Amino acid sequence: MRFLLDDEQRAFARSLDGMLTAADTPAAARAWAAGEHAPGLAVWRRLGEAGVFTLAAPEEYEGVGPLPVETAVAFVEVGRHAVPGPAVETVATVALLSRLAELGVPEPAKRLLPALVGGGTSATLTLTDTGPHALDADTAGVLLAAGDGQVRLAPGHADIQASLDPARRLGRLLPDGEVLASGDAADAAARWALDWAALATAAQSLGVGYALLDRTVAYVKGRTQFGVPVGSFQAVKHRLADVLVRLEFARPLVFGAAVSLRGGDRSAAEVDLAAAKVTAGEAAHDAARAALQLHGALGYTAEYDLSLWLLKARELRGAWGGPGTWRGRVVRGAGSV
Repeated sequence: MRFLLDDEQRAFARSLDGMLTAADTPAAARAWAAGEHAPGLAVWRRLGEAGVFTLAAPEEYEGVGPLPVETAVAFVEVGRHAVPGPAVETVATVALLSRLAELGVPEPAKRLLPALVGGGTSATLTLTDTGPHALDADTAGVLLAAGDGQVRLAPGHADIQASLDPARRLGRLLPDGEVLASGDAADAAARWALDWAALATAAQSLGVGYALLDRTVAYVKGRTQFGVPVGSFQAVKHRLADVLVRLEFARPLVFGAAVSLRGGDRSAAEVDLAAAKVTAGEAAHDAARAALQLHGALGYTAEYDLSLWLLKARELRGAWGGPGTWRGRVVRGAGSV
């Protein structure tokens, strides 16, 4: 599959890249990991002003969507700049609430979407199929749990703990709480939210992989050994070329999955999203391994910014279900064709 972004989509990516570069997101990510959320929330407000959270909501709820391709464009940049906070979870929540409204349950969307799409607050979400832990439950303004025929507003959180990536803190949502929807509508909305979470996570992984590759290429060009740049060694070139090939192979799968999600054929979208989630996650993980190897001892230091992407690649690979889960979906989908 060959996929090319149009001029507006490329301009959107450039504007996000420029905005996030100016925002010094590595410093915000470090502060977030240390429990200081103000810099990260400032970045969050900028994302809201740029319209990132409007992309999964329809116009009647102050959105511009659903626009899954543009969402993938945005989350490549979110990954490339190591943006902290529950960005995937917020977009998935926006998608869930929008789908509930479409299925005849509009009250939760009317009540919760305006603040979410504008970037005024964030959301976190757990789905029965992907485990009980919610990302950044201690900072999110909206806590949702979906699955088993219900969507409910959780009354709070507990057991906040750091993951391998210190900027990704996980918590457990408290049981009970207000039921926002139940029955078939709740189940359909939960599946839709998982689709959007898979797409956004795959795109974020892709951005993380490209950031790792770019930083590693710059490093090996500048580091010398035996009087020549390390990047001139054939083995180093081959290793980085392998990383680039894997990322470039994952890219059309991610955007192809976004096109499938936009097209409305759920069976095709499920397979495409699963393939994108696996491939992008594995490509970013391979980029992290190569970056660590080629940076040598420097790559192991937490003080070096490379660690922000190294640890994120590992965690995103297993977010919303590990590679085995998504490979199983590819196999089951292929078998039903």
